[in-house]
Amino acid sequence: MLAEVDESWLNRRYYGGDLPAEAERSLHLAAASFGNDIEALCHLARADELAPGHRLVDLGHYKFHFYKHNLPAALDYGERLVRHALTGLGVNHGDWSAVTPAHADFTALDHAPRFFLFALLAVGYLQLRLGRVEEAREALGTVRALDPADRFGAKRLLDLADRRADLQDAEDEP
Repeated sequence: MLAEVDESWLNRRYYGGDLPAEAERSLHLAAASFGNDIEALCHLARADELAPGHRLVDLGHYKFHFYKHNLPAALDYGERLVRHALTGLGVNHGDWSAVTPAHADFTALDHAPRFFLFALLAVGYLQLRLGRVEEAREALGTVRALDPADRFGAKRLLDLADRRADLQDAEDEP
């Protein structure tokens, strides 16, 4: 597969320039190697060496693990993305549950609030998939409160969490 990848594609600067070029190239190589887990993970590790803790490297890890159905690892990286998003909002206490509309205009198209909503929705979804219904409800409830027009679809996931909780309650009854 990699022999077929165009060098200009590997060298493109897609992420806006704050990620070192070689780290970005490693992310492109990881994407091109998606069918070979070991190779893709090596490229992701290289990106992490070149830009440790960078939000885009964490996003690359998140996508890899999510699409490989490695949900616990995807959740770990999703939680890192939430921390990055909090920093982007200027929230330094690290508690996403304390985020309110006073922190940003979550109804606009600005990057930082959208990234926060995306990351928290991803965490809620993964928690739901992993059977952590109450944690999922908290995360999804925050997204829903900050996104009253429900552009991110948190209401549908909250409804699913409610149904799942009802099923768990029914199973727990004698």
